[in-house]
Amino acid sequence: MLIDSHCHLDFDALHGDLDGVLARAKAAGVGGMVTISTRVKQFDRITAVAEAHDNVWCSVGTHPHHADEELDISADDLIRLSAHPKCVAIGEAGLDYFYDNAPREAQATGFRRHIAAARETGLPLVIHSRAADDDMANILEEETGKGAFPFVLHCFSSGAELARRGLALGGYLSFSGILTFKNAEEIREVASFAPADRILVETDAPYLAPVPHRGQSNEPAFVRHTAERLAELRGVSLEQLAADTTANFADLFAKAGLE
Repeated sequence: MLIDSHCHLDFDALHGDLDGVLARAKAAGVGGMVTISTRVKQFDRITAVAEAHDNVWCSVGTHPHHADEELDISADDLIRLSAHPKCVAIGEAGLDYFYDNAPREAQATGFRRHIAAARETGLPLVIHSRAADDDMANILEEETGKGAFPFVLHCFSSGAELARRGLALGGYLSFSGILTFKNAEEIREVASFAPADRILVETDAPYLAPVPHRGQSNEPAFVRHTAERLAELRGVSLEQLAADTTANFADLFAKAGLE
């Protein structure tokens, strides 16, 4: 069984055919998925999807693109909302200097609030990091010094140095369809050396469809292609890779209650 640890089932591209999306995921051997929050103020939309399906969980958080829109959301607000029985993570939150859709100061402020919520609840923090490796690593190291918290660097697309610094802090790395892209050699290098007990797979659907579906709308069923490529890189069978990543998901997202 595979788990899609990061997708966006509330987005229109997937929500419009949700029954079909979930049926195709099941047929591809995907036994569960986490639909990830990008705006706390739309948390009800996220929880409605999770509540309707036994094998769907959710998170609560503000994507860095929207950090300046939700600076009124406190760590205490995140903690309170995360008590929802289907909410298994905090985030996604972090830093995105590629698009800079929100001021960097707002991104950092929001990110630190999410870290505080993860530290307090023990729920994993789902981290978005793009073109911000040094600042991301520095904040993670500084905040870990105040008290450890579980986290995953989702849709890993950064350099090997951030991977090593994140792993040294106890973090996990999640790999998406980018792993199958022609120009992703550095990411494949990271995927090859990351410890077997610290890796996850995801789609980030509806974005980043893997080869052979590149250019199409992504969906959880396609996580199998990423898993196949990751298994090939690591020299293990797909069955072993699926077992490892599902066990890792169960450890990190413990509230999901997978055995």
